[in-house]
Amino acid sequence: MALSKFEFDTPDLEGGGRKLNENKILTSKKSRFDPYSKTDFATCRICRSSVHQHGSHYCQGCAYKKGICAMCGKKVLDTKNYRQTSV
Repeated sequence: MALSKFEFDTPDLEGGGRKLNENKILTSKKSRFDPYSKTDFATCRICRSSVHQHGSHYCQGCAYKKGICAMCGKKVLDTKNYRQTSV
């Protein structure tokens, strides 16, 4: 007997693959940002610090100072007449 697309093999999984009645205190530790891990996050192309977002090439401080997008590096703001500081 084949399972239809609405029947599931295990009763603890919903349609999206999320577990029912899971303890979020135990499982949220895995998805938390860890600034000291070198595996998931890249480094900034300008200052070589850790980037806080997947797919970004620049940290938020450098992107703000240069007026560029943190993910793609495209110029977003003309900073010629501004005094850009991160203090």
